[in-house]
Amino acid sequence: MEAEAVVKDWWLYHGTGEGTDRRARLESGSPPPWRDFTGVPDPGYAPPGCEGPAWERTRRRGEGYVPDEQEKDVVNTALHLRRPLLITGKPGVGKSTLAYSIASDLDLGPVLHWPITSRTVLRDGLYLYDAIGRLQEAGLEQLRRPAGPVGPAEPAPAVGATAPAPEPEPAPAPSISRYLRLGPLGTALLAQDRPRVLLVDEIDKSDIDLPGDLLTVFEDGGFVIPELARLAQEDPTVAIGTDDDPDAAVHISQGRVQCRYFPVVVLTSNGERDFPPAFLRRCVRLHLEPPGEEKLALIVRRRLGIDVEADGEYQELVRDFIDRAGDGDLATDQLLNAIQLRLAGAWSAPGDRDRFLKTVMQHLTGPTA
Repeated sequence: MEAEAVVKDWWLYHGTGEGTDRRARLESGSPPPWRDFTGVPDPGYAPPGCEGPAWERTRRRGEGYVPDEQEKDVVNTALHLRRPLLITGKPGVGKSTLAYSIASDLDLGPVLHWPITSRTVLRDGLYLYDAIGRLQEAGLEQLRRPAGPVGPAEPAPAVGATAPAPEPEPAPAPSISRYLRLGPLGTALLAQDRPRVLLVDEIDKSDIDLPGDLLTVFEDGGFVIPELARLAQEDPTVAIGTDDDPDAAVHISQGRVQCRYFPVVVLTSNGERDFPPAFLRRCVRLHLEPPGEEKLALIVRRRLGIDVEADGEYQELVRDFIDRAGDGDLATDQLLNAIQLRLAGAWSAPGDRDRFLKTVMQHLTGPTA
């Protein structure tokens, strides 16, 4: 089938896994001159690799994705240009899953996930600062100090007398590093030899200013943490946590985070709003259509190990799914749920079929949603 057979020499992402050689090509490839960044990696920081629970979640979710030729063309265009990938399409067509597929296919480590709401601001993605916690800790330190004498000032000691002990020095303020942590976007922009995959999920739900605020960060490939920049003369390098691990202790110099390799940024949108032209100009855009019968069969094979074409019952479920999608949007995982239930022997009575389909294939939009 076309989705499995087409391969082009310039592609880095194939969507088939086993991408170690292609990841090496990705790392060694020359960026466009305007996307060449100068960040210096912290030798003491090791980003999470292809092992552990977070990686397994990424791998499991990504390995079942079935990209077609057009999707591979667009994804690889974004990889070569080192530009954000803006994916639009109806809910449930696999927009978010494509980010996991890229990470899984090229062994780029766990996906960094930044879910967007109407209250999200740029700083939420860059870093988190617990200023209240730091003030509370400073107050507790003052309470722990022994109280000094209360009353009128002591007269000056007589000549030859022993001077009173000096007052204890004020306790130093707690280190700011304990109260700072990089967010998912900030972690993705750390200087590294290979890119991380960042999923900015449902950016169309954001406040109107967020896409514009992201432009400078995407163009510069970095940002400044003001709380650290103000302390740069007294403490030029501070170790703080990351979105992966609050105890990771990556060193930030002069308060600036600067990438070396621009991350693979995947932004998803359900089409609930338009974006400004300046934002769109800096993205590579991909629109995902709902999968057809052939692609659905491939997805079922990858996810559940079932050859739909060899089993009439599952062929009929795929056709039911496509027919019902004509009256309102459905998500692909609703078809997978239906097949999983049939594998378990659920809803097997002949008279249950209509209720079964209405239960597991409820429309997401339309008059019956």
